[in-house]
Amino acid sequence: MKVNTCLYCQAELKGRIDKKFCDDQCRTAFNNRLKADDTHMRNVNNILRKNRLIMKELIPAAEGKIKVSGQKLSDKGFNFYYHTHRYSTKTGNVYLFCYEYGYLPLDGGYYMLVKRDAEQH
Repeated sequence: MKVNTCLYCQAELKGRIDKKFCDDQCRTAFNNRLKADDTHMRNVNNILRKNRLIMKELIPAAEGKIKVSGQKLSDKGFNFYYHTHRYSTKTGNVYLFCYEYGYLPLDGGYYMLVKRDAEQH
């Protein structure tokens, strides 16, 4: 007869034949260890979400764009290192986007913030 062991601590299991863990503590520890790999991805997504919210807050809804200083963005906690994608215009400008909100570096430490409409590709 095969002896089942706990997937976390390897202790011998007693009780149901399909039991995988000795107790809730081992089950929780096992699942936390599995999810630890997702920590980096979760941290990056939190940064992207924060960048998006900062741009959403700054861009007037009626206009869809605004010019702001990099210092203002930095003061609000904007992280320029992370973005979801790039968009190059026909004139060669490269916008960096965090989901549907993007920014274009300008001269003098300023940025043009824009919101891309859902209809645009």
